[in-house]
Amino acid sequence: MKKQNIKVLMHRAFVVFLTVFLINDVGTVYAGRNLEIIAQQGGGSQTNATRAEAEKLTEEGFQLFQQGTAESLIAARKKWEAALVKWRKLGDKGEQALTLLGIGRICDLLGEKHKALQYYNQALPLIRAVGDRGGEAATLTGIGLVYDYLGEKQKALQYYNQALPLIRAVGDRGGEAATLNNIGLVYYFLGEKHKALQFLDLALPLRRAVGDRSGEATTLNNIGGVYSNLGEKHKALEFLNLALPLLRAVGDRRGEATTLNNIGLVYSDLGEKHKALEFLNLALPLLRAVGDRGREAATLTGIGVVYSDLGEKHKALQFYNQALPLRRAVGNRDGEATTLWNIAYLERKQGNLQTSLKNIRMAIAIIEELRGTYTNQDLKTTYFSTVQGYYKFYIDLLMDLHKKDTSQGYNALALHISERSRARGLIELLAQANAKISKNVDPKFIAQEQELQLKRQAQETILAKLVNQPQPPQETIKQTRIEIQNIINQKKALRAKIRAQNPERDQITNPEPLKLAQIQKQLDKNSVLLQYSLGEERSYLWLVTPTSLTSYELPKGSLIEKIAKNFHTALENRSNPINSAQELSKIILAPVKDKLVGKRLVIVADGILQQIPFAALANPNNSQNSTSTQTSQPTNNQIKQRTIFDIERVIPDTAWDENTNYQPLMLNHEIVNLPSASTIAIQREKIAKRQIAPKKIAILADPVYSPNDKQITGKVENRSLQLELETSALERSAKSLNRKYWKRLPGTAQEAEAILKLVSAKSSLSAFRFDANYNWATSKNLNQYQILHFATHGFVNPSQPELSGIVLSLVNQDGKQIPGYLRLADLFEQDYPAELIVLSACETGLGKNVSGEGLVGLTRGLMYAGAARVALSLWQVSDEGTSVLMQEFYKQMLQENKNPTQALRAAQQKLWSNSKWRNPYYWGAFTLQGEWK
Repeated sequence: MKKQNIKVLMHRAFVVFLTVFLINDVGTVYAGRNLEIIAQQGGGSQTNATRAEAEKLTEEGFQLFQQGTAESLIAARKKWEAALVKWRKLGDKGEQALTLLGIGRICDLLGEKHKALQYYNQALPLIRAVGDRGGEAATLTGIGLVYDYLGEKQKALQYYNQALPLIRAVGDRGGEAATLNNIGLVYYFLGEKHKALQFLDLALPLRRAVGDRSGEATTLNNIGGVYSNLGEKHKALEFLNLALPLLRAVGDRRGEATTLNNIGLVYSDLGEKHKALEFLNLALPLLRAVGDRGREAATLTGIGVVYSDLGEKHKALQFYNQALPLRRAVGNRDGEATTLWNIAYLERKQGNLQTSLKNIRMAIAIIEELRGTYTNQDLKTTYFSTVQGYYKFYIDLLMDLHKKDTSQGYNALALHISERSRARGLIELLAQANAKISKNVDPKFIAQEQELQLKRQAQETILAKLVNQPQPPQETIKQTRIEIQNIINQKKALRAKIRAQNPERDQITNPEPLKLAQIQKQLDKNSVLLQYSLGEERSYLWLVTPTSLTSYELPKGSLIEKIAKNFHTALENRSNPINSAQELSKIILAPVKDKLVGKRLVIVADGILQQIPFAALANPNNSQNSTSTQTSQPTNNQIKQRTIFDIERVIPDTAWDENTNYQPLMLNHEIVNLPSASTIAIQREKIAKRQIAPKKIAILADPVYSPNDKQITGKVENRSLQLELETSALERSAKSLNRKYWKRLPGTAQEAEAILKLVSAKSSLSAFRFDANYNWATSKNLNQYQILHFATHGFVNPSQPELSGIVLSLVNQDGKQIPGYLRLADLFEQDYPAELIVLSACETGLGKNVSGEGLVGLTRGLMYAGAARVALSLWQVSDEGTSVLMQEFYKQMLQENKNPTQALRAAQQKLWSNSKWRNPYYWGAFTLQGEWK
């Protein structure tokens, strides 16, 4: 083989452009270009001998690389490492770069992703030094692919975007198409589906222009997958049907089978089940012919799903049971879990509850194992959100078994599974907060642990490819399985070493959710835990006391969600919530009303209930709440003239007169919220080990947002105080930062000044106006205070919760802009060991509702920073009303010596007793999360 040909093939092996068939299965298409490395020629016999030896090592390495086994890849790396020494001796930057790329690619394939990055990054300046823009683009793409694999999509996007103009500059239209395809897929996985389509649509004509029919088919398939995900099924079929003849024309039977499978799944979604079976059955023999057992298992599962939908349960089970051993043979653990869940579902439908239980237990065990393999927390959370249906099914099955036999403790197990299914990311964050995870642990052990995990994933990928060959190489498969087991054994041995150096590390990095007895230990005799789980067919409520567990079946989640949304909307819009408050209370509280009398309520909510202020629900034990009050809408005479700034709605005063039959829950109960029961145990363990801060309160209020502020310009804006107050609800919150200004909140200064009067100057710290800035909010001095109070604007970003935060001063005394947004990411960097943190702003208790994780927002950042409890809001609050509530809240704490839970209830009762503030809009938004003692 000629040297230049080796170079071409090596480059094609090193640099891949990842493409994905978006429905069900993943496939890769390799696209390469000739990397023309500029060799630096030198003279002398010794030099020629060294070059000849380097070339020989390079060629031998490539021959080993082509074999594709773990053993051969390791041997190839050794050859190229030896060659690299020679190329460096010769001073040949071009060959050094090529060899570094090769070694990096092997590290990549073996799962040593971080090592791969090291080699790629060594290659990059060398390639730039020889002026090869195409090679530079290829290296940037390789780096992007590694970050893509590691789940760092934004970093991947950064490198793809650096590569794109270079690829265009060298006129590589095929590479341009592949890179556009990759960028599109990153946007797809980031949830920006329409942006994904833009880039895929740009890639398509380039594929056609260079005559890459296989690449064209792949891009068509990807476009079809995106449209399917967007719910545009007919549009998806249009693109998938365009891909099919192209794949047949190039003889790509595997691609043809995958596309047939995808078409079948789209028809299944459209309800055309028999047509779906037609396409899935066309795919099956093709997959068997090419020996692709992984995709064969997926297609068998798809056929099983269709038969299940058609009511042919026995036939569906036959196909699932055919798929299961194939899933296991190729090491597809995720697919195995899916198939086990499908079997569990059908066995339950046929009344075989114990068989169903056995299968779902195995599926959950796999999920827990897979969840632990993610080193990236965002990926871990995303994965966990996709498997919540398994946990809901498991809970429902256990509660079904409990109805048939109450003596076996199935309801207690269901409660534990509910704990396992929720807020696991937060639980882990809290366990790790300020913990010295790596204390006494050799840093190289931590790095080795991560590398071994990636190696295992890489070996399992290699195994799947070997098993799927038409004539699987049994000996190589055997050796690969042995290698996987060796990696598992190495990981166990390494963990034992780490555990010996830091015995607490396992508990910190993988905290176990609480079981019933452990939950009961967290409760006192005056408290009851109400834990909810909303399901597709039915929902559940567990009521836990220190000595008992009682479980209840509730209506399906969609019904509860509908009523809860009506309740929240009425509260947020300051309209009459009485009917929905009574209706929701009847469903989620009335079943347990006899057990609530005289108790503090600790709420672990689920789904939409996380956004509901339980304090404003109707008390189920008050007879006056048994009937609803109809309130007339305001007449035209009652509606005063509004301004363009005003968002408050007019409520007739009679809605809240003394005779209303609505009695809110907070009149009789203290209420506290938890993301999960397990979080309080971890918080208490952390708090028990620390000293209470020596000083009382640090408070930030009334920041300066605009260079037009009167303290800078000396001019007063032409707006009345009344108008300022009328606009407060709008100005105290914003769902995004896409706005030109934030208006001053006069109520925050009044609020802060009134609170500061309740404590001595020596025990307080305050920051007003220009001092209420980012530097103050992130000062280490704040760890000296028991209470931190932020009175300002708040904002929530539901799609990207890490961008949520609060607004501090945005300009200094000179009117110059300064950083002023304290975001969720910033909170994770703070040390706030406070007994209480109050965000007296709008919607600070909200966030992105991630299935299985709950509301991902500021709460978790504050808890991670050290807060024992936090007070946050659930909607856009009134500036004036919030000021009144907060002043009363602090009076109850600082003058009446009540704990925060008691104080919030007393403050809410105070506003309720005043007809001006009786509407729950004013007092219901703020909730407490965390410790209640």
